Amino acid sequence: MSGVDKDAVKRYLLDLQDRICAGLAAEDGAKNFFEDSWQREAGGGGRSRVLADGDLIEKGGVNFSHVYGAQMPGSATAHRPELAGRSFEAMGVSLVIHPHNPYVPTSHANVRFFIAEEEGKDPVWWFGGGYDLTPYYGDEEDCRHWHATARDAVSLFGVDIYTRFSEWCDDYFYLKHRGEPRGVGGLFFDDFNELGFEQSFALMRAVGDSYLEAYLPIVRKQKNKDYGEREKTFQLYRRGRYVEFNLVYDRGTLFGLQSGGRTESILMSLPPTVKWGYNWQPEPGSPEAELTEKYLSRKDWLG
Repeated sequence: MSGVDKDAVKRYLLDLQDRICAGLAAEDGAKNFFEDSWQREAGGGGRSRVLADGDLIEKGGVNFSHVYGAQMPGSATAHRPELAGRSFEAMGVSLVIHPHNPYVPTSHANVRFFIAEEEGKDPVWWFGGGYDLTPYYGDEEDCRHWHATARDAVSLFGVDIYTRFSEWCDDYFYLKHRGEPRGVGGLFFDDFNELGFEQSFALMRAVGDSYLEAYLPIVRKQKNKDYGEREKTFQLYRRGRYVEFNLVYDRGTLFGLQSGGRTESILMSLPPTVKWGYNWQPEPGSPEAELTEKYLSRKDWLG
């Protein structure tokens, strides 16, 4: 397993969780994250950090997990039969922030490392991650800032990396049954090892390290805007789309549940309150309709 340093990845992820929690808690100003350390019978564990009912954050979680097992679950080897029978380790930091104010977008980020090993054979490993933005009321300047930060974070790793990962994000965070994207995109990558361990690890770090730089300026711009019942109701309606994606399509959620992961931590990403209205649609020409008419479509935000 020459050249693959699992301990270095774990140290980085634990430090990243610390830094992101500190940055978000400072921005919230009212509360700090509550930590819940846990172990799972099947092997491994993690530390979940949750902030609820803060001044800014209605519910947010920043989780670290490091799980392992003697054999890959069947659900994971269905599309990767070469991994059958191997032991595995999966570690990562995953976060979702649901703000009170409907003008502040929900954000999601994740960086992770996976390795499957078998005696006498080379390990199979990869990195994955990214971040995406889910606004309820769109702002073009915010979208450009989000994507420019993402582009700059990965620019040193190849001229095509941002374009590839941005398109991958649009493809991945898409609700097929609704025919619409979850948000305005960002970065997404998985099964990534093409640069070798050191550079692939550096790419993952660049993504993780740039999340706060991408998100906090948007938060600071929007968090003091006035809103009323209309805006809050629309936010709760759109949150329903977030729930639908996570429970139907999200690869990490499905892997966690199918591999015996900790349910409470896996479902931490769900918002505290949400609404579904039967066949409900926003009024044409309204600020609420603008979200789907203008923002929830594939586009090059950087021109």
